This record gives sequence, structure tokens and C-alpha cells, in this order.
Amino acid sequence: MYKDYFGFKEEPFSIAPDPQFLYMSERHREALAHLIYGMKADSGFVLLTGEVGTGKTTVCRCLLGQIPENSEIAFILNPKLSVIELLATICDELRISYSSISPSVKNFVDLINRFLLAAHAQGKQTVLIIDEAQNLHSDVLEQIRLLTNLETDKHKLLQVIMLGQPELNQMLERPELRQLAQRVTARYHLEPLAQDELEGYLHHRLAVAGVERPLFPKPTMNKLYAFTGGVPRLINLLCDRALLGAYVKGESVVSPELLKEAALEVFGKPVKVKGREQGSLLQWLYVLLLSLILVVGIIVLVALLRLSAPKPLAANQPATDTSGQVEIVKPQVVPPVEPLHWSSTEPVEQSGILAYQALFQLWGFPDVNLDQGAGEAANALGLDLLTKRASLGRLKQLNRPAVLKIFVPQGESFYATLVHLDDQLATLVVGTAEQQVGVTQLVQQWFGDYGLMWQPPNEYRGVVKPGDSSPLVPWLERQMATLSQRPVDETITPILAGRLLDEVKSFQQSAGITADGVVGPHTLILLNTAVGGDQPKLYR
Repeated sequence: MYKDYFGFKEEPFSIAPDPQFLYMSERHREALAHLIYGMKADSGFVLLTGEVGTGKTTVCRCLLGQIPENSEIAFILNPKLSVIELLATICDELRISYSSISPSVKNFVDLINRFLLAAHAQGKQTVLIIDEAQNLHSDVLEQIRLLTNLETDKHKLLQVIMLGQPELNQMLERPELRQLAQRVTARYHLEPLAQDELEGYLHHRLAVAGVERPLFPKPTMNKLYAFTGGVPRLINLLCDRALLGAYVKGESVVSPELLKEAALEVFGKPVKVKGREQGSLLQWLYVLLLSLILVVGIIVLVALLRLSAPKPLAANQPATDTSGQVEIVKPQVVPPVEPLHWSSTEPVEQSGILAYQALFQLWGFPDVNLDQGAGEAANALGLDLLTKRASLGRLKQLNRPAVLKIFVPQGESFYATLVHLDDQLATLVVGTAEQQVGVTQLVQQWFGDYGLMWQPPNEYRGVVKPGDSSPLVPWLERQMATLSQRPVDETITPILAGRLLDEVKSFQQSAGITADGVVGPHTLILLNTAVGGDQPKLYR
């Protein structure tokens, strides 16, 4: 919303782990150096810990850009797995074929060992990266340690990088995990930014987004550090909201007063900073952030479990037998392994225009003029452009085609149109041609930014909250009557309350979104799908 106002090419304070926005502070340089050293040292285990929001995942994505191209990478995004599920996931990530008939731990380990030996013979390094490793069970950690026993006379065949919160260090102090702890030869704990690094951090992100002039005066930066404690994710959240506030008020820079207003909106209650009270403030901020991450984490984990976890065992097949073996049902469809890439003859700078042209075509408008932007073009056609950040699970829930920003390691980012999505495969229009990719690969290349179109009801004037009076309320009454198969109450007042509000909350809960009774784009999109609308969908 404020991009054009300040002259940004893209949002400077997105919380997506985009490596081009990574500010290499002294701490981040040391963290990256430890990861690189650990890999070159052929040591087996490398550990990177840090509080939520300090940039661990972004550092790891930066590391991926420095891993040799002939390396084999297995990326575990969902560590809440059993031993057998972990081994199956590693095989899937490394594209190792395995029998679907009662594979055991030994079967999987033998297959992985043969793969590692073959990769080593070809001069390839195999790396297993595990994010959110503090969620691993002790028996799974022990199995990972046993995998690192696979070695030649001179080299480890598998390199393991674990990213996690400080609890991971506490886990490794347990007596039963002491053998694994002794094999961690490179470890680093990523701390928040120091106060004297904040100015460089802000300048870097603004410059990458296309703006060189300072937008945060020194007094504002002092207050910003006091509010956030140097945690990059909190800095991004607060700066994003503060820039929006500056745009709304027509100001050219973010004043301390405006930042304080933004902090009130972001953190939900007044933030007091008085000299030595900063320590207690930081504790409060961490507690708040951890609470938010817990809620978001549950949603993300559910989405990842649906999208990237191994297929569940068949209901009519036993989970175990007397020999301790487990029945795994292997998917029949093997997702393509090639990452999404820009292959069009058109310059990559045109990817945004081509992506939105493809999106409009899905809506039945093949000849749309995008000179004034996709949002203006959508409004002229009675549509609305919704641009937000979300998980792949949320996009599947909304069930609408969307334009995604795709990141290519060691290459340029580009925009593509997601036109179909299921549990294993995603189909995107890249330039003018379709490409298919596995959902796990897509998650690695997409950081959450999307733009999708939807058709608001004629009565829609904006978000409606409980107790609001709006012409949308009678329309909601008709939709809920249709869903509930009950008569329409023609005498209903235009106030969202009573039975209608309860029905809206019940619908939101059943649809898997926050049941707060607030009716906005997400609720209306899901409601359209529920009543059988004929708008374009990702899947039928």
C-alpha cells in the first residue's frame, strides 16, 4: 500500500526469509561462517540456535546459495516425525526409491547408505538440513546420529545441519544424547542485533527495496530498538506498520510519536520504556512473540503435515508386525524434482505483468490493460486484488489461483501464477508456459507473498465487525440461510448480531479460520466457495 508513496520496488520489511534482504551483521556473518566451516570440516553435525525471529532460517537459505551445485540436499521442514517417517522422508527428499511393502529401519538405512556411497563416488556432498530441530524426539535424534556413522575411511558421508530454538541445546544436554552432543563440532547461538547495528540493518533493507534516503531518524531508531530489543522479526513488523502509518498521515519520515502508535497496534497494548526497565520489556516482547509464533506454528505445522509429510498408513494395513516392521504406502505420483525457473524469452522484469495477465485470463478477461496496475484493473472489472502473506495451506484453503513471487537461489526472483494445487503437485504458469513442481520444492522457493483476485458482493463496503451496521448483513443472512437450509429472515436489521453472528462464527470455525465474527475477504471467499460459486479455483 505504501510502496509507491515512498518509491519502493518491493516491501522492505517483509518477514519472509528472503536472502537478498539478509543484513550481514557481525552475528549473522559469524553464524554463516560457522555453518560453512562445519560443512567443510566434514564433521557430521552443525548446530545453529537462536530465539524466534533472529534470522536462523534466513541464514540457512543464504547458506543454500553457497552449497556446491552438485550437492544433494534433503530439507526437513516438519521434524515432528517418527523414526520410520524420518527415514522415509529423507528417501523422498533424496529421490531414493523404496519398496512400499513393509520397509523396516534396516531397509531404509541400507538404501540411504548405498545412495551416500554412490554420491561420494561421484564427488557429491550430501547434506541433511532440519529446521525447528527442537521438536525432534530423542529416538529420532539418536537415529540421525546413527546415520552419521555411515562413512568411508576418511570422510563422513552425511552432513547434518540442525536449526532450532535454545531448547535444542538443553535437549542435547540429556545423558541419553551425550554421544550426539559430542559430535557437534560447529555450533553458534544467534543473538538479536546490537543497538549500533540497527541503523545499518534499516539502511540495508531500505536500499534493497529501492530507497536510499533515511526514513527513520535517530530518535525513532532509539525508540525502535527499545521496543524490539534488536529482534529482526519484531523490527520488521513494527517498521512495516510504521511506514503504513506514515503513508496514511502523509509524512515523509517515521517520527518517534508515529512509531509509538504503530507499536500500540502491533503489540496490542501500550509499551513503556524507561531506562533500566528495558530488560523486563524485552521479556514481555519475547513472551508475546512466542505466543504469536505458537499460534502461527500450529497452523503452519498442520499445513506442512498435509502438504509435505509422508502419506498416512492405509486403514486396513497394520502399523507394525511381529518383526517390528512398518507398512508404508508410497505415493503413486512422484513430484518433479526440477525447481521452478524462468524459461521465457521475455525479460524477467516482465514476469509480474505476465503473471497477472494469466490470472485475469483465468477470470475470463484475456485483454486487460495493466498500465495502471493490477489492483486498478481488477476494480474496474468489479473484482478486488488481495495481496498478503500466507502459507501454502492457507492458499489451498482459499482455493483461488494466485500470483506468487518465486525465489531462485543464485538467480533472480520472478512472479508466476499458481493455477492448480493438490497434496503433492503445484502447477504454475511461468511466463507463458506451465511448470509443475512438488509442493515441498515450492515451499522452498516461495516465502509467502501472494496476490489473488476475488469478487466482492455488490453490498460489500469493507470489513464488517460484530455490532457493525452494513448493507452486507442482509446478504450474509441469505447466504447463511442457504447453507443452513432454513428460511431467510426478511425482517433482519442491518446489524451483525444475534443468530446471524453466531452462524458466521460457526461457519468460520468449520472453515478453519479465526471464529471472531469479523467478515472480511477471507470469510467472503470461503463463503462463496461453500455456496457453490463459479469463480476460478485451484482445485475442484
